[in-house]
Amino acid sequence: MATYLDFEKQLKSIQDDIEMANIRGDMAAKKILEKEYEKELHKVYSNMSDYQKLQLARHPDRPYALDYIELLLKDMYEICGDRHFSDDKAIVCMIGKIDDYPVLVIGEEKGRGTKNKIMRNFGMPNPEGYRKALKAAKLAEKFKIPILMFVDTSGAYPGIGAEERGQSEAIAKNLQEFAALKTPTIAVVIGEGGSGGALAIAVADKLAMMQYSIFSVISPEGCAAILWNDPSKIESATKAMKITPNELKKAQLIDDIIPEPPRGAHRDKEQAALAIKEYFLKSLDEISQDKDYLEKRYKKIMNYGAFKE
Repeated sequence: MATYLDFEKQLKSIQDDIEMANIRGDMAAKKILEKEYEKELHKVYSNMSDYQKLQLARHPDRPYALDYIELLLKDMYEICGDRHFSDDKAIVCMIGKIDDYPVLVIGEEKGRGTKNKIMRNFGMPNPEGYRKALKAAKLAEKFKIPILMFVDTSGAYPGIGAEERGQSEAIAKNLQEFAALKTPTIAVVIGEGGSGGALAIAVADKLAMMQYSIFSVISPEGCAAILWNDPSKIESATKAMKITPNELKKAQLIDDIIPEPPRGAHRDKEQAALAIKEYFLKSLDEISQDKDYLEKRYKKIMNYGAFKE
């Protein structure tokens, strides 16, 4: 059953009426209701606040990394383990093909259902997850295989064990190594890009965001708690932080915004996956034809945070 957010209640009401008209066999009423649904959909999605976009980025039906991997990749083979400690299920690494192009996909996976969410640690990687990602990336570099990364995490896991095993070192190592990988790299924020946990697999030649995703240094709840000592001020924090794709593109912190289907990626996974595929192939073609892509990647990274009075 589809999940509707509070600001989508009218859409749910119309959808219920469409289903009832379909059961009755009243095609004329169904057609009128479908037009009403499209009109309301445009009204709701063209006037969303930053907080509503945050809710969409966290939508429980939103496609996760494995959903996109299953829709995009063929002849898949999973790479497991970090050769240091264990296999972190919060990060998945798959080698396969998109069309006829070999590609390594690295993704943060939140998991669905209680059992799977616990196994995936709710998409919060431990240091072994980042080390697994780096191991897979080095393998791709060796064989000149491009890398596609799916960013979707509330942040790196902050547990004692993770800190004892070098969480900050693992993230810093990835920032350094991914910046210098001698193979094309493309990162896409598909839902929630949180703090260093997102950055660790977001250093790339092209960094894009899905239309209804977010990318931030801290969660809006955390920001509200620090600035106002009041986590309930999440809406004010979301607006002040400027974490939506349009704001980040304006600040030159991301390269591109990938449009989502009119109903959002959470209600049309196939079209969302097709949009990512088209963006990946287009970007890969651009990067592959540019002999100076490594130098441009480095310059882009070094320009982050630059500003003019």
